[in-house]
Amino acid sequence: MKSPWLVHSIFLLQLCLLAIWDWELATADELPAQRSAGCQSKCGNVDIPYPFGIGDQCAIHHGFDINCKAVDGTERPFKGPFEVTKISVADAKAWMKMNISWRCYGQTDTRNMREYMLMQNFINTPFRFSETDNKIFVLGCYTTGYMTTLSYVLGCFSTCYSEREPPRNGSCSGAGCCKVDLPKDQVYFKAFFNEYYNTTVGCSYIVVMEEKKFSYKTTYAHSTTFWDDYKGQVPVVMNWTIRPYSCKDAKKNTNSYACVSNNSVCVDDGIDGSHSQAYRCKCLDGYDGNPYVKGDDGCKDINECERIADPCWASGGTCQNRPGSFECLCPQGEQMVNGTCKENQKSKSSSSWMIPVIVASVGGVVLVIVMACAYLIRERRSLQLIKQRYFRQHGETELQEATDMFNDKRVLGHGGHGTVYKGLLKDNTEVAVKRCMTIDEQHKKEFGKEMLILSQINHKNIVKLFGCCLEVEVPMLVYEFIPHGTLFQLIHGNHGRQISLATRMQIAHQSAEALAYLHSCASPPILHGDVKSSNILIDSDYAAKVSDFGASILAPTDESQFVTLVQGTCGYLDPEYMQTCQLTDKSDVYSFGVVLLELLTRKKPLNLEGPEHEKSLALRFISVAKEGKLEEILDDQIMNDENMDVLEEVADLAKQCLEMSGENRPSMKEVSERLDRSRKVMSQPWAQQNIEEMESLLGESSMASSEVLNTGNLSIEKAAAKGLEWGR
Repeated sequence: MKSPWLVHSIFLLQLCLLAIWDWELATADELPAQRSAGCQSKCGNVDIPYPFGIGDQCAIHHGFDINCKAVDGTERPFKGPFEVTKISVADAKAWMKMNISWRCYGQTDTRNMREYMLMQNFINTPFRFSETDNKIFVLGCYTTGYMTTLSYVLGCFSTCYSEREPPRNGSCSGAGCCKVDLPKDQVYFKAFFNEYYNTTVGCSYIVVMEEKKFSYKTTYAHSTTFWDDYKGQVPVVMNWTIRPYSCKDAKKNTNSYACVSNNSVCVDDGIDGSHSQAYRCKCLDGYDGNPYVKGDDGCKDINECERIADPCWASGGTCQNRPGSFECLCPQGEQMVNGTCKENQKSKSSSSWMIPVIVASVGGVVLVIVMACAYLIRERRSLQLIKQRYFRQHGETELQEATDMFNDKRVLGHGGHGTVYKGLLKDNTEVAVKRCMTIDEQHKKEFGKEMLILSQINHKNIVKLFGCCLEVEVPMLVYEFIPHGTLFQLIHGNHGRQISLATRMQIAHQSAEALAYLHSCASPPILHGDVKSSNILIDSDYAAKVSDFGASILAPTDESQFVTLVQGTCGYLDPEYMQTCQLTDKSDVYSFGVVLLELLTRKKPLNLEGPEHEKSLALRFISVAKEGKLEEILDDQIMNDENMDVLEEVADLAKQCLEMSGENRPSMKEVSERLDRSRKVMSQPWAQQNIEEMESLLGESSMASSEVLNTGNLSIEKAAAKGLEWGR
């Protein structure tokens, strides 16, 4: 394994040196101002716009030379071995067909396909793979595929059957198919399969291709269907630039500067992932055409007035085209006022304009009243529909029977506004019944608010509301029963029993997902307001369920709606909220940061009996983190060399959640994504079993590289330690 990779590394170095040499030679040439007379502008059905050309004499330089040759009786354009299907000057992109890398196991058909590994090399060309249009796809059952570039190793693991989601048509989420983002400015890819983790019966594939042209089929994992569907070649989008210069440097040499149209502009663009620059040209706003061509064939003025939709129609004016823009001219006697042509009022007396102003004012008042009435009617109807859906007028007797007349032995806990009992309905369904502790109107309103909020939520990690009984003396809410109690009890009340880091990470990620859903996906967004470990329930599979929405509010739309009464739980309260009394989504982030500390340290948020510097868990954590003594506070059950990378990442995330200023804290969506990445790093068996193999594959020079790519799948710096990411 070492020798081929060493040869490969030397080969890459030679290619890099040749690439630099070729580009430098190219810059010495003078660029033609436009295509020479007699040059072809099409090859078959494909337009070949300048700076491209068929032959060196017709292209801006040899890097844009296109070979037009006959294939099966039809002319087709090629750049090297790759067929070109489309070229765009405006987007600086070219579409090409490229081969598929595959490995088949056993004789799959009469062709007896075995193995083909591709290498795509654009080092000495103006092209690079578009990171926004392309993805790396790996297809197959139990298939580990990856590609090497000049700087990175990129790949993923495709399972055969995922517990979360089986393979299905149109989905590439890890089961039968996985995908990886491309880094910016890549010019070289070589494909590999890891034979130790490829147990496909059928064929495995790895390709770089245009994402929107790919659609997964379940037959791809067991046959040659993928190869057949695309006839052995897939579409790939390539970016291109003119020279390895920045615009500033390119303009110094007028003989080689390519943006020759009078109405063009130079645009800087990176290349090959290095700090050097390249550039391309584009037409100015209001112009269209080819910025690489002088004279009338270059960037031409767009006549906006000839468009199907008249741009001056709304203003009542007449469209007049201008170079690069247009103007709306008002009829004689009128002038443009706030984008609309209006009659000149200077010569009219005050009485002539007072009447329409009064009429407009009265009309506006009437319109506001009508809209307000319509809004109130709609809200009343909406509330009635919710009550019809959840209200069970005669359910009080059934709930009394289910809870044994609210027997104290059935008490599960106490929420923000009531006591929670375990109940058993007549159909043997276990439920949790929350009963208001008092009967004043304020607590009834809080119960009603919790019911309205939960009626809008549908998420697997948020406790489900089965029904309610509000129009009785003591209102009640009925939830699904969660058997393992609260996270607080699991952490602090299980008498030191082992809780693995994997279980803690699962609970943290699922809780963060639920809160991110409330902040980002609920409409309108919901702020929980009382995030703490005792409001996170744990089911039989140790899955998290966020509960207790008595303190929650719908996200305020203006300052008049901000909460003015401080509520929540000591130890979890956002210090910024304590100062401003304004509950925001970043208040929930702070509270969740305290929950993360509980999972990491197995300590309570407040320890009033301890020394002064240990009373607040958050303050103590921040102190030891600053001193670099994190091991003094972490739970001994999970603190070992194998876990330290993940523990440090989660601790750093908790530190960011606990920032004093809400603006400096991450969003719950960002918190959820980072915890998800940390979980995936923990779940890589390949990383734990193949460290020595990866070190030999990548070589010492790769391991020592300071360049790091983190696409959410793989970083070259930690490739040997972390391995390839599971398919997402």
